[in-house]
Amino acid sequence: MKPPYEISTLVLELVASISVKLGEVKANFLSKPPPKLRKQNRIRTIHSSLSIEGNTLSQEQITAILENKRIIGPRKDIKEVENANRVYSQITEYNPHSAKSFLSAHNLLMSELVENPGRYRSRDVGILHGAKVAHLAPQPENVPTLMNSLFDYLKKDKELSLIKSCVFHYEVEFIHPFLDGNGRMGRLWQTLILMQDYPVFEYIPVETLVRQTQEDYYRALKGSDNAGSSTLFIEYMLAMIDRSLDEFLNFRGQSLSQTERIRHFLEAGIQEFTRKDYMDLFKSISSATASRDLKMGVEMKLFAKSGLKNKTVYKIARTSL
Repeated sequence: MKPPYEISTLVLELVASISVKLGEVKANFLSKPPPKLRKQNRIRTIHSSLSIEGNTLSQEQITAILENKRIIGPRKDIKEVENANRVYSQITEYNPHSAKSFLSAHNLLMSELVENPGRYRSRDVGILHGAKVAHLAPQPENVPTLMNSLFDYLKKDKELSLIKSCVFHYEVEFIHPFLDGNGRMGRLWQTLILMQDYPVFEYIPVETLVRQTQEDYYRALKGSDNAGSSTLFIEYMLAMIDRSLDEFLNFRGQSLSQTERIRHFLEAGIQEFTRKDYMDLFKSISSATASRDLKMGVEMKLFAKSGLKNKTVYKIARTSL
């Protein structure tokens, strides 16, 4: 059974905007960012997704944990980070259409944090907002059927993955299949669904904007609950995806070293190019910086140069530093 939602005018506008930006990502060979940016964004994703759930550790502390350094902090918070890092490190191994894979991810994500991780709940749960019950989840005996229906929707429906990812995220929050870890599983699985068509989402920390607009996040969930349709939540999440792509596209080499920029350019697979082409990939650098990078590349025999001044053309001579 297809979950209830509508394709509103705002949804169409956001899908169009996101599609344009994804086209720009592909055209500029940005689908796999430099290692430094990938690491930074992994840390931001983990920090934001766990912070939404009350984790108190800072990005600096999370960085230290990922570098196997000892930190002082609540043991539960440290374990949450360790588990999340393990899950995100192997995210490509999970199958977004598989309930078994979904349960396996929860088992790892919530290991030593809850009873029976990786199993659907066996008792009633209510979601509190302050002292009030904001949402009473479906009865536990209905959870397996509801989740199987949701995975059927993922596998069989012809809807865009952009929309299906938002629907799945909302439905996980609504069904609340686990005693704990539902929010972080909804966000994780949305990323995984998006990655099937757009691999770049492995490296885009949409969760950062969700954390920054946390009240809007909960408002969209509540509004969708009241409406009996996930449309409001779809609109909210698509807006967060759209803004995250803006941030990603605006990065373009900022804070990368000269060597890191050259390495990333080599990974892009462009065989023949001009200085302008180089600057199109790193929009935050000046023409003088681009010239110094290219000079270094020539000196290292990575680039072969021909022509003079504005007629200069470069070719890749060697693909590794």
